[in-house]
Amino acid sequence: MKLIFLGPPGAGKGTLAARAVDIVKVPHISTGNIFREAIAARSPLGLKVKEILDAGKLVDDETTVGLVRERLAQGDAGGGYILDGFPRTIAQAEALAGFAPPDRVVNFDIPDTAVLERLGGRRTCRKCGANFHILFGKPKQEGICDHCGGELYIREDDREGAVKKRLEVYREQTAPLIGYYRERDLLTGVDARPAADQVVENFKKSMGL
Repeated sequence: MKLIFLGPPGAGKGTLAARAVDIVKVPHISTGNIFREAIAARSPLGLKVKEILDAGKLVDDETTVGLVRERLAQGDAGGGYILDGFPRTIAQAEALAGFAPPDRVVNFDIPDTAVLERLGGRRTCRKCGANFHILFGKPKQEGICDHCGGELYIREDDREGAVKKRLEVYREQTAPLIGYYRERDLLTGVDARPAADQVVENFKKSMGL
């Protein structure tokens, strides 16, 4: 099964993808991981990505598509994939349709107010990277990580202004993709507002699993 996961930051796509891997038995592939792996492998495309990122620029469609094509050609993706963070543009979607067209596109729907509550309340450990939440997953001791005793802090991209900007960028990039896949009768909507266990059940029900 070939799946694309769409959804704004804070929708829980990564969490859901990790759970969905065990359900549909295909790898979860995120563009962030593809970039990191390519850079670590020092492949020609990886070196190009490093140069682009080091310059503070966004990776262009052609390079991103090339890396995704390389990743989907690996053996573990032979039976399908869950793509997270790709495609981001209509050009990328059209390119993907040419070499590995998706079977379904799952749009994890959540209002901006819920995203602001989720990300604005997140606290991250400086030492081990564990995440907590001031409402949904409080640490035993305020400001201290349960796992390693490290200091908990608010990441810069979790601050309200940064989250609002990320949402603006997401809406600009993704609204056309939602329409693009809806027109092709590939889009399935899933309510991403409940707790993760319920969203997993919503996903399974929407997919007939």
